[in-house]
Amino acid sequence: MAQAAKQQELFDRYPEGFPVRTPGAIQSHGFLLAVNPTTFVIEHVSQNVSSYLDQTAEKLLGESLHFIFSEQQILDLEAILNKQFHTPQTHHFAIEVQGKQCCFSALMHQIEELLILELEPTEAKSKQNIASFQEVLEDALMQMQQVTYLRNLLLFFVEKIRHLTGFERVLVYRFDRDGVGIIEAESKAEHMTSYLGLHFPNVDIPVSARELFQMNALRLISDVEDEPIPLLALNDSELLDLSYAILRPPSPCHVQYLQNMDVAASMVMPLIKDGQLWGLINCHHSSPKHIPCDIRTACVFLGKLMCLELNNKLNYTELQAQKQQQAYLSEFIEAIAQADDLQTALTEPDQTLLALIDAHGAAICLDGEITCIGKTPEIKDIRDFLSWANSKIENNIFYTEALAEEYLPAENFQAIASGIFLLQISKVRQYSILWFRPEVSQTIKWAGEPEAQLVKNDDGDLELSPRRSFEVWKETVHHRSLPWRDSDIKIALELRSSLVGIVLNKADELANLNLELQRSNKELDSFAYAASHDLQEPLRGIYNYANLMIRDYPDALEEEGVKRLATIMKLTQRMQSLIEALLYFSRLGQTEIKRQVTDLNVILSEEMNLLQLNHEQAITEFVIPRSLPIVKVDPIVIREAFSNLLNNALKYNTQSHKLVEIGYLAPDDDEFGVIAKEHHIKNQFIYYVKDNGIGIRDRHLHKIFTLFKRLHGREQFGGGTGVGLTITRKIIEHHGGTIWVTSDYGKGSTFYFTLNTSCSEKAAAEISDPDDFQKKNGG
Repeated sequence: MAQAAKQQELFDRYPEGFPVRTPGAIQSHGFLLAVNPTTFVIEHVSQNVSSYLDQTAEKLLGESLHFIFSEQQILDLEAILNKQFHTPQTHHFAIEVQGKQCCFSALMHQIEELLILELEPTEAKSKQNIASFQEVLEDALMQMQQVTYLRNLLLFFVEKIRHLTGFERVLVYRFDRDGVGIIEAESKAEHMTSYLGLHFPNVDIPVSARELFQMNALRLISDVEDEPIPLLALNDSELLDLSYAILRPPSPCHVQYLQNMDVAASMVMPLIKDGQLWGLINCHHSSPKHIPCDIRTACVFLGKLMCLELNNKLNYTELQAQKQQQAYLSEFIEAIAQADDLQTALTEPDQTLLALIDAHGAAICLDGEITCIGKTPEIKDIRDFLSWANSKIENNIFYTEALAEEYLPAENFQAIASGIFLLQISKVRQYSILWFRPEVSQTIKWAGEPEAQLVKNDDGDLELSPRRSFEVWKETVHHRSLPWRDSDIKIALELRSSLVGIVLNKADELANLNLELQRSNKELDSFAYAASHDLQEPLRGIYNYANLMIRDYPDALEEEGVKRLATIMKLTQRMQSLIEALLYFSRLGQTEIKRQVTDLNVILSEEMNLLQLNHEQAITEFVIPRSLPIVKVDPIVIREAFSNLLNNALKYNTQSHKLVEIGYLAPDDDEFGVIAKEHHIKNQFIYYVKDNGIGIRDRHLHKIFTLFKRLHGREQFGGGTGVGLTITRKIIEHHGGTIWVTSDYGKGSTFYFTLNTSCSEKAAAEISDPDDFQKKNGG
């Protein structure tokens, strides 16, 4: 929330100077001893110890605990220390003071190699008191387990704590994601102000204070006007860390805050969910109030029971929502796993993707192509946002309920996309899913104006001051969507994991299919080579025998017989041509390409010269808009590919002026984008050969690369075997490229192809002498 961020920034800029963890003093309702756990020498002592014992602080400092405790009590302490406890422990001691046995409750904890004992006077524990507290706790546990709804549970708990402690007001204070406090339940005396439903700014309980609340099971301030009692230390420069101390005094700022609320005493207990601070139980009293150790212990135990039930209720509610999301996810993933097209599977049925995290619109981005469903911004706006958000993504996600606060252009579409959730599936392939939520205006009731107040202190420096009024202050919030829940984040990340798994599985399947296809193609090439080679000998025999019969037995054969033998010879010649073409085709599959730096312009020039000699009768014009690149290819087979394409451009052309254009498109050319996107080409040159010939009908476009396929009669357009384009495709694919054709029937065709190669500056530099290069390459 912008308000929360603004307040936090102000708090960070003007932090409270009071050392909260090492205040150097304690509250006066008890005294403190910090001893070496090995020697039991007293290294820190509170100055008020003489109010409780017969000894002064100065006299005790440096002495052993044996000076206060009996030998048995020291043995009890050693037994406790041997257990290596990690949370504060409560123990009761009877200490002789002025000839009488006085009872003290001691809260003990270890920190920085010191044992800290906080002692408060108390009454001797009786079996009746213990039984009474046990009865209260058992009754509370039974009643909590019978409560169904979370709100009723919170109300029951504040009423139970108020009854147990006698505080005049008890609140449940829940933190939202921004640290803002919301009062979810309240039990109070009639004269106390109600805060139910009000919001408290995040700086009211800053992060440092939240950490301390989470560390301590209970925090008590018996009297806000209590004068702190200084601590004395053997080493004056050594400050004692009181992070876990019940007697730790409040900061002056917090004292002022409570006084502005007309609170004289307070008690706070944390509500922990899944190891995180979910909220607080805040207890207030309008006059000083001390809560005895035994009642505090009962409250702590009750608080732990409350945390267990809180987790159960919240987890149950979340589990119900997650079950529905999991059902949507399972349905969604099943559809995707069975689909051949990832994009279609993601968008159909579209409502499943929206329902997954309760969004009004979504966009699927695959390789730069964006498909929208539901209510979304314009595609241009989505592209611009993706460019901006690329640096904001952490752990594959970015989400916000107020996009316009971080990304100003979002003001143009915040009515439909104030909230946005970006899930990055693949950064390399630019795969991502976006969900959108519309603006939802709402009115927030604050406990007083949430703006922090800056005042000058005695030194003239600016510092934060608690607000003086807690009267209801309303704020209408615009340009925000409903917040994204933790379950939304979890299910989105599960979706990503599932999609990545599906893509990897499909990639494995495809790799296996490719290996099998390569093996099959290799076997087929071997078979074709063997078959075509072995067929040539009997074919030559047929031709020769037919020729001999015509030559040696002309008188014995009738005219019809001679014609039939001539037909056999003609058919065997055609069969010979087909077999030779098949043989060449199969050799291409078995021979590895030998790449070398090649100037395509040299190859093109030589082929054009040959073609012009063969078509002297026709007016032939070759157009080359710009020089072709210098690339690393196999020059011998690439020459064959260009020869086939150029020959077809002239062969299948009935124009009196035959026009052929040879060129290429680079990634920064205007035309490149549309063609590259359609054929999934990235960062490669797209070469083309364009003619003004007879063209190809749409229904025949998919057939022209088929082996031995001719679209015209055997003798039309000079005849042929129908393998030229098949060989050309194999050459292109052998280079890792692809080839396709577009045509306007009656007006001409354009063959496009890529070679999956580029020429570096180093490769281009190898051709230092063009004439020498031509000589090496047959020029």
